[in-house]
Amino acid sequence: MKTTKTGYTSAHAQSAEKAELPAIEAWKNQYKRDYAVKIVHPEFTSVCPKAGLPDFGVITVEYVPAKLCLELKSIKYYFLQYRNLGIFMENSVNRILDDVVRAIKPKKCMVTGEFTARGGIRSVITASYPYVNNRK
Repeated sequence: MKTTKTGYTSAHAQSAEKAELPAIEAWKNQYKRDYAVKIVHPEFTSVCPKAGLPDFGVITVEYVPAKLCLELKSIKYYFLQYRNLGIFMENSVNRILDDVVRAIKPKKCMVTGEFTARGGIRSVITASYPYVNNRK
């Protein structure tokens, strides 16, 4: 396990992958044609695993449904579980994408996290499905 000068390890970065989050529910798509769905959560919060400070941001999930659509109440409760979870911003965006894809198997999906500036630097992270590097 690689350790940085501050005692921070790679295990910290990977710990959120195993965190248990509520299942994302779905309902049957009624249309055969392609259409886009955009869900915006403007009050996303999580915790930086290194500093222990809160991260605030806007999470946007855009997808083209196949057979299933996301159920909004369940995605809301899913997002709320990140509030006390120690996870890097990059990892939260990728975890959300993986969980949405697992739940509804969309034709396409993109998750964007636009996070509040820290030290004058703002982070915008985007992850897409189908995965570009054939990771999954």
